[in-house]
Amino acid sequence: MKIDWNNTGAAVWRARQDFLRPVKSLDPVSLDSLIGIDEQKLQLIRNTERFLSGQPVNNALLWGARGTGKSSLIKAILNEYKDQNLRLIEVFKNDLQNLPDIVDDIRELDYRFIIYCDDFSFDEGDTTYIVLKTVLDGSIEAPPENVVLYATSNRRHLMPEFMKENLDSGVVEGELHYADAIEEKVSLSDRFGLWLSFYQPDQDGYLAIIDSYFADYQGDRTWLHEEAIRFAMRRASRSGRTAKQFFNAWSASK
Repeated sequence: MKIDWNNTGAAVWRARQDFLRPVKSLDPVSLDSLIGIDEQKLQLIRNTERFLSGQPVNNALLWGARGTGKSSLIKAILNEYKDQNLRLIEVFKNDLQNLPDIVDDIRELDYRFIIYCDDFSFDEGDTTYIVLKTVLDGSIEAPPENVVLYATSNRRHLMPEFMKENLDSGVVEGELHYADAIEEKVSLSDRFGLWLSFYQPDQDGYLAIIDSYFADYQGDRTWLHEEAIRFAMRRASRSGRTAKQFFNAWSASK
C-alpha cells in the first residue's frame, strides 16, 4: 500500500501485514502545552529546523524518567512542522529488522522523515540493534539525508548495565579503558549526537503542569493542589503524565 504523503503526516509500520498504515488522527499535542521542558524543546526544535533546511543534523535520544514528556515532545514537533514537509514513521523495537526496507522506500521522496521509536531499549543478548547501527551510520551506501531517528528510552545507554561490567574496566597507563561489554553498549547510544535528559519535576513544577490543565478552574486552587499532590503520592510519580491522569480523573467525576 502506497502512502499519499501529501495528505498523511504520519504512518505506523505494521510488520505482520508488511505495510505502512497511515495515521488518520494525530495526537494534537502542541509545543506550547508542554510545561517544564523548555531547554529540551529548544534543542529539539533547533535540530529539527536544521534537518528541514538540509543542514547537518543529529539523531536524537530522549531519555529519562517515565511520563516526563519525551514522546509528547516528538509528537508536538511533528504537529509544529508537518506543513513544512516533515513526516513521521513510527517503528516498534521488535520490527527494527524492517527498518532498512522502510528507509529504502522513502530515501528518494521530497519529504523529511523522522523515524520514531518509543520506549527504545534492548535486553541482554538482544542483537536487533545491529540493524539500527547500519541505518544510523550507513553501510556501503551512505545514510539518507532525508531521514533522522528520534528515539525515547528510560535508559541512557539503551541496554541494561551491570556492576560486573564496571569491575572488568581498568586503568592502563593513566587512561580509563572500559570493558568490552560496556564499549558495545555505549557504541549504540553514541550514534545519537543529541542526548536530551528528562527528569521528574519538583513539586512546584508538577503543580505548574496541573495549573496548565486547569487554566479555567474557578474553585479553590489550594484544595486542587492538595488533591493533585495526593494523587501523585498514590502513584509514586510526579510527572506530566500523572498531571494529565489527575485531570482526566477529575473531569470524569464531574
